[in-house]
Amino acid sequence: MAKKLRVQELVQEFQLEVLCGESQLSRKITVPDLNRPGLEMAGYFTYHAKDRVQLLGKTEISFFEQLTQEEKHERIGRLCHEKTPCIIITRELEIPPEIVEVASQLDFPILRSPVPTTILASRITGFLENCLAPSTTIHGVLVDVYGVGLLITGGSGIGKSETALELVKRGHRLVADDAVEIRQTADNVLYGNAPDLIKHLLEIRGVGIINVMTLFGAGAVRNVKRITLVIRLENWEPDKQYDRLGLDEETTKILETDVPLMTIPVRPGRNLAVILEVAAMNFRLKRMGYNAALQFTNKLTETISEDMDDMD
Repeated sequence: MAKKLRVQELVQEFQLEVLCGESQLSRKITVPDLNRPGLEMAGYFTYHAKDRVQLLGKTEISFFEQLTQEEKHERIGRLCHEKTPCIIITRELEIPPEIVEVASQLDFPILRSPVPTTILASRITGFLENCLAPSTTIHGVLVDVYGVGLLITGGSGIGKSETALELVKRGHRLVADDAVEIRQTADNVLYGNAPDLIKHLLEIRGVGIINVMTLFGAGAVRNVKRITLVIRLENWEPDKQYDRLGLDEETTKILETDVPLMTIPVRPGRNLAVILEVAAMNFRLKRMGYNAALQFTNKLTETISEDMDDMD
């Protein structure tokens, strides 16, 4: 089901003045884009985006004032569509009486803001994209390690929370434990956060639930973090061949985004916190253009080629 927002939430977030249609603030907003109906004001409604919030700035209002009385009533009547969430007047402009008259008759929400049109459009778009972005919840732990958002996944009891606790003790930051809410932005970037109920909490079997911010301070937590690497913990299988060089680059799909995946086998004696620290640092180096595994392979290939030449 598509996510939706109510006009009332938009009014509260941006402290908008309600001029008409107060009883219709429960209208749904399902599209993050806005529409400045300049062409519609001129009478062209063929491709009118009626499901978007309509923004009227100085340009639209000044053009509207030049129309005839009949045109004014016809244009604003078509703009106040039943599928349109609301109309917002920017710059605290004086609202033309024809708009008030038609909107009052249709009980349509007309809002006003003192903020300039371009700035308000940017703010509302960002807010709507955040609220209406595709989202999912994944069982795992999200930590910020050296600026890299590590999403730690694995079976129950594998040691995800204990590893996160050790990372926090080593100066890194916890974002979410057990349940990670993930949203995908328009440019396919994933951000994770904790549900409000368990924010800053960490569950350690045998100890119970601890509040990381209370124990380790505000610097040990953060509310939101971009997910750039998924770490999958699994029990060590002696017969399984694990990547020893780091040349194989796996990915996993979260929502519609492919994220780099690293599988770490778990067995007694392995310090997972240190391994994940190194994994985060190595990931950053790869992003900066340095790949140790690739350099080693190239040097090995050169050495073998030189030895073959000497034998000839």
